[in-house]
Amino acid sequence: MLESATGGDALLTCERHQGEVDLLLTDVVMPKMSGPQLVERLARIRPGMKVLFMSGYTDETIVNHGVLDAGLAFLQKPIMPEALLGKLREVLSSSARTRDLPSGST
Repeated sequence: MLESATGGDALLTCERHQGEVDLLLTDVVMPKMSGPQLVERLARIRPGMKVLFMSGYTDETIVNHGVLDAGLAFLQKPIMPEALLGKLREVLSSSARTRDLPSGST
């Protein structure tokens, strides 16, 4: 497991990491670089990576304000461990990858 405190740190960590990155769990709203911006940049170097977005905002609010496209993997905070585990399983077993994300979503 790789961990980063900011979007910029996550980008640098993923660029330097030699192994696979199967899944990115990222907040939607972050200072300096949003989750969708991070995913857009990482998609170029990690096209097979899957993504799970999370936010304290509701998915409806995020989609209605154009922050995230409908249909992307999303969990609303606060997140219960069982919900996180279930969503991680769902995302990892899906065929969607960063290169498959709708344009404009990242």
